[in-house]
Formats: sequence, C-alpha cells, structure tokens
Amino acid sequence: MTLIVRFTNPYSAKTVKELLEEDLLIPRKIRHFLRTKKHITINGSPINWQSPVQKGDWIEMVFDDQDYPPKHLPFGDKRLVDCLYEDEHLIVVNKAEGLKTHANHPYEMALLNHVSAYVGQTCYVVHRLDMETSGAILFAKNPFILPLLNRLLEDKQIQRRYWALASGHFPQKTMIYRDKIGRDRHDRRKRIIDPKKGQTAHTRLTLLKEYPAASLVDCELKTGRTHQIRVHLAHHDHAIIGDPLYHLKKGQRLMLHAHELVFKHPLTLEQIRIQAPSKSFENGLPK
Repeated sequence: MTLIVRFTNPYSAKTVKELLEEDLLIPRKIRHFLRTKKHITINGSPINWQSPVQKGDWIEMVFDDQDYPPKHLPFGDKRLVDCLYEDEHLIVVNKAEGLKTHANHPYEMALLNHVSAYVGQTCYVVHRLDMETSGAILFAKNPFILPLLNRLLEDKQIQRRYWALASGHFPQKTMIYRDKIGRDRHDRRKRIIDPKKGQTAHTRLTLLKEYPAASLVDCELKTGRTHQIRVHLAHHDHAIIGDPLYHLKKGQRLMLHAHELVFKHPLTLEQIRIQAPSKSFENGLPK
C-alpha cells in the first residue's frame, strides 16, 4: 500500500535531514529509501539532504511497502465505533466499558479491530484504557504518525483527564498522589503500592462533588502506569465504586471514565481538545 503524506511544515527552519530525523522521527532505513527513491519533495521540487526547509514549506513524502511492510489485522464491527475526532493520520474514539483496547489472542476481537474496520485499514494503539474503563482513546491510522504520537505520550504532552466516583470524602479540594506502583506478586491481575521497587506514578486529583458516601473527582494522569488511578485511590482508602479488583463491593460498572484528551497535533501543532460523554457513567452517579 502506498502512503502519501502531505503537510505544511509547522517547524522552524532546518535542513531536510534534520527535519526528517529530529522532528518527524523517520528511521534511518526509511530516510535512506526516501532519498534514493526521490520520494520527498519540498514545494513540489526535488531536494538534496542539506536543502533548507522553511516553516510554511509544502512537504510531500511517498512511502511504499518497503518502507512500512503491511500489517494485517482482522477487522471487527465498525458499528461499535463512536468516533469523536478523525483526520488523515489519527482517530479518537469513545470506548465503551467492558471492551478491551487490543486483543491478547489472534482470534479475539477488541476495540483496535473495530477501529481498523471503521477506518478501512490497520490502525495502531497509542495508549490504553483498562477493559472496565470507558472514554476517549487515541489511535494512529498509519505507521508514519505512530512514533510522533508516542513521543507526545512519552514527553507527557498528551493530557488525559478522568472522572472517578471514589469511596468516602477527601480532606481537601486538590490532592497529588505520588506513590510508586509495582506488580502484586500474589495476583498477576493487580498492582500494588511498592515504595522500593515500584515505578514512579503521579496522579493529580480535584474534588468536583460530594455525595453522602462518595466523591466525584477529576483525575489527571502525569504518568501512565497500569491501574494507576485505581491503585492510588484504593491505597488512600478511596477505592473507585464498582472496581472489581480493588473494591469489595460490586457495582453496575467501574465508575472511571476518560472524559478528556488534549494534545498538539504533531503535523499542524494545532491544539486538539476532545471530550467524551458516557451515559452509563452519568447513570451510575448517586441521585
């Protein structure tokens, strides 16, 4: 499959080599193919590797199967996709609770399969949501954009905000939890607070509303550890209502919803803000 990428350069002036290597994160092997096949033009003209590229220049690149070998994923059901935002390179969808982000076995169908069917080509996971969590989730539509989105995630440039209905009441309006998180040796499904061997985890909470026996809090992830919000809240005696792993009392659903994603588009530098509704989360709030 041929992938043609066209965009107006949003980055500062530099050489073609620097643009491809530093800003666009194109691997050396693929940079070599672009150069030898003359598959890159600036403002419609062929270039050499030291040609200057200015902000606002029109860039066109052509990638073929030698650059990005095809990957085939079984298509799911596109009717299960609730699209919140889509452009040529990426898509944000509203994941329903009870649906895996990606399959663990070849015969499984997960959200990635459904999104690929919706788009009409194999898509790629950028970040994950737990199966029980609903809300906004970002996928790459091609292998060119995937490293750029991964860099945003690694550099903490994708802001992810969640609503959680937590047990009990909080002593103050805002809180920051920095407890390190590690694996539970006794239950492979779970994570625990592990001050010695755990990974750094940073969650910022803001109290939104209090109920008689619970609190609605906004949670902003600064890191992305497995079950991070769930483990932090449970450790501080505020387990999320309906959490099947960290709360003793069962509920209709895990009351955790990814309600907002904010990031700068890597090819336009435009700020994208997407909000995801959830009727099942709203219906689970105390009346």
